[in-house]
Parts: sequence; C-alpha cells; structure tokens
Amino acid sequence: MDERVREHAGVLVDWSARIEAGDDVVVSVAEDAHDLGVAVVEALGERGANVTTLYGSDEISRAYLKGSEARAADADAGDGDTAVEADDFDSDPAVDRALFEAADAYLRLGGGRNTTATADVDRETRQAYAKARKGVREARMDTDWVSTVHPTRSLAQQAGMAYEEYQEFVYDAVLRDWEALADEMARMKAILDDGEEVRIVTEREDAPDTDVRMSIAGRTAVNSAASVAYDSHNLPSGEVFTAPYDTEGEAFFDVPMTIDAARVRNVHLVFEGGEVVDFAAETGESALASVLDTDPGARRLGELGIGMNRGIDRFTDSILFDEKMGDTVHLAV
Repeated sequence: MDERVREHAGVLVDWSARIEAGDDVVVSVAEDAHDLGVAVVEALGERGANVTTLYGSDEISRAYLKGSEARAADADAGDGDTAVEADDFDSDPAVDRALFEAADAYLRLGGGRNTTATADVDRETRQAYAKARKGVREARMDTDWVSTVHPTRSLAQQAGMAYEEYQEFVYDAVLRDWEALADEMARMKAILDDGEEVRIVTEREDAPDTDVRMSIAGRTAVNSAASVAYDSHNLPSGEVFTAPYDTEGEAFFDVPMTIDAARVRNVHLVFEGGEVVDFAAETGESALASVLDTDPGARRLGELGIGMNRGIDRFTDSILFDEKMGDTVHLAV
C-alpha cells in the first residue's frame, strides 16, 4: 500500500475526527476507496475504537432510485411521469437513523467509479429521496463527521489530470502542516470577525465585471482547519468563511462546477436587497435555477469563503478542493 494512504488515514483519524478509545465510528467506503478504508479501520483499531462499515456506492444508489422510478411509472399507468415524490420513500428510516444516533463519529471516504453515476435519475427523484432522509442526515450531522476522498481514476479524469498527477495533487492538499495552517487562518478569522463590510471587485474584458458588497458586521467566521475541533468537517479543508448579508451588486463566476450531475459554467448573479434577483449561466442554467428555487432562503448568500490551502493550486471540478484553493474567494447561496 502507498504509504501516503496510511498518512491520509492518520490525519483523518487523529487530526480531523479526533477519535478516542471506545468511540463508536461509522465508516462509509466508496467503491474505489478500498485502500483508504483498510488504512482507516486499521488506524481505528489501533486507537481502540469500535467500527461499523458501510458501502457508499453511487451506482447502488442509482439502481435503487431507478427502481423507485419504475415503480412510480407503473403506479401512474403510463402517464409518462417517472419522478418519485418524497412521500413515496420512508420518511423516517429507523434503522439508518438509529445507527447514526448511536455513533460518536462518521467518516465518509469518497472515491467512486463514476462521478456522474446518477445523472440519468430524475432530479426530482433525487431531491425527493434527500428530503425523505432529512432525519437520517440530521442524525449523521450530529456526530463528529468528516468527509474526505481517496484519489481515484474517475476523479483524475474529471479533473483533467493523469492518475499519478492527481494522486500527487490530492496528497499535497491533504498532508499539510494543519496546526501551522490553523494558526495562519486564525489571523484571517480575526480580520473578518472585526470587519463590517466586504467588497469584491474584478474587471474583465471578456465577461461581466464583478462589483458586489456584503455586510459581515456581527458575524463570527469559521477557521476551517480540517478538524472537528475547529467546527470543520472536510479533509482537505483550508478556508476561512463567514455568513454575509445585505448583499448588493453583481458577481461573475468563471470557474465551472458540477451541480446535481450538470456542468454549470460562467454564472452571472445580480443581487438586490440581499437576494439574487436575476441570474444567467452559459451552460447548466436549469441546474442553477433548481438550486435557487430550493427554498425561500436559497437566493441569499450563505457563505463568503477565502481559500488558504496552497497545496491546492488548480481547479478540479470538485467543490471539496476548489473552494479551498489558496488565494481565491468564493460565494455560496
């Protein structure tokens, strides 16, 4: 086994999740994250933790959801609508909820075979399933949870990189001096905590300019140092973020990303009165519209983040990495 896999597992168990002897830990292992799963449970055994493992497969999830759509189509007697509603799923799956309610920590090891495995599942079906499992999700998030990813060939392909090149990239992002970075980010947190307004301005010849203002007065920023001790739940991390409000102006986002299995590129948002009042995207506009219409708060900014992980030096179409890229700023609705 690549020694870096064991180092990754050690960072996850010790620094990120802070696992102690006697902790009950649920570990979800994706299809191609087997090596990391082996290293993680070995580390958990060395620390005297109790382990329950799950198989986190997007392909299996797709099979279940497609089966649910087939059932819905049969029930609707061929009216052409295959989408499934939240009421069609068990709204309180007791077994899953009980598992996480009994757990001290949850470790998700991502790294599937296909980054768009559920692309042909109706978006409404996916949303209905997520809505039905809200209680399970809340129970899971009440644990000391951490999500990370094992470098796989599918992720390398999505990032446009050779597999060996992508491995180097991931481990540069994960195997950091996290204590030193936490200290550096603490200084940025202090600046944001003391601040009242942020203005972001960019000028471009080939795209709309960005000139957007937002208030951060009274907000407390998060030093996201890849550890539950810092209220941070992703590995890698390496950002400082806060929750802005009263947003006014326009912002253009030139970095593409995948939302709900759809590629979204060149997004333009217009803010008035703290909300998105107009939007456009070169590609994936319907996926963007779906996000903005999720609920009454979805058109407001939920996050202003400053990326400070300089082990991340390029965009890879993975939000786990892209939003932490050193010397970048991102906004999230």
